[in-house]
Amino acid sequence: MPLPSLQFHSTRIFSTLLRRSMATIATTDLFSPTNTHVGWIGTGVMGCSMCGHLLKAGYTVTIFNRTIAKAQPLLDLGARLADSPHAVASQSDVVFSIVGYPSDVRHVLLDSTTGVLSGLRPGGFIVDMTTSEPSLAREISSAASSKHCSAIDAPVSGGDRGAKYGTLAIFAGGEESAVNKLNPLFTLMGKVNYMGSSGKGQFAKLANQITIASTMVGLVEGMVYAHKAGLNVELFLNAISTGAAGSKSLDLYGSRILQRDFEPGFYVNHFIKDLGICLKECQSMGLALPGLALAQQLYLSLKAHGEGNLGTQALILVLERLNNVSLEPPVASNPSS
Repeated sequence: MPLPSLQFHSTRIFSTLLRRSMATIATTDLFSPTNTHVGWIGTGVMGCSMCGHLLKAGYTVTIFNRTIAKAQPLLDLGARLADSPHAVASQSDVVFSIVGYPSDVRHVLLDSTTGVLSGLRPGGFIVDMTTSEPSLAREISSAASSKHCSAIDAPVSGGDRGAKYGTLAIFAGGEESAVNKLNPLFTLMGKVNYMGSSGKGQFAKLANQITIASTMVGLVEGMVYAHKAGLNVELFLNAISTGAAGSKSLDLYGSRILQRDFEPGFYVNHFIKDLGICLKECQSMGLALPGLALAQQLYLSLKAHGEGNLGTQALILVLERLNNVSLEPPVASNPSS
């Protein structure tokens, strides 16, 4: 009677193949509002706008922030509030984080009791969008893999305006298949650029910061020079904006500097942190980048003057102090006095 045995064996093979097929479909499905719960940690200048795009697209989002008041705009849009990163992760398929410093990243994601990884189910995703250390990104990826989860390092560039309008440049490191699956979420915040294995997103962002640092020095030096030469600085900026000296930094910050608007699109303190990581990486690589070192010293001067919570465009203040000039327009005298 071999037939029943053969039939039973065939049924087992079919069931196994069906389960494998279903698993393949599940792991390749793109994320969408109908099948994905999102967690978000960090609702500061950048994070609040970025998370807002996900909520407006219809995603169910659970959030955590140390200062609850900064999360209120997202709560008003329908986000749920959790009391710890662990609690966020336990309700989420994907958890995004964008916090201040590498130490914050480590605590939020890897703490054994309150961290994201302690609460994330197998198959979950961690996406850290903080500018942090490449070595930490690799450590997070390894820890996630050991729990059958995935981790992507995906720092961003574009400032508060890029976050607000969903036009950020996103530098992604990790498994390319995971980045592709996350693409519907990334697209709501900007354009994702796959840079390679874990840590490569952070390396790309650090190279981006090195480029911006010297660009900002050039911008404010050009403005001080134009002012000292007696040019109308606003006309000067408009003139160079369409030439070879035009840049995203000029577009984002030129008019803000002229208006003495030093509100942070990106904090000086955080930029100093980024440049410090860059210098540390340069030391380990044996690289000498004098422009980077100079920019870091100039920004440290801002911090020394208690201006670390201003935006990076406040670099103009350093050049004004060095040269005993001010681009601030004189206060008009009262004709009646």
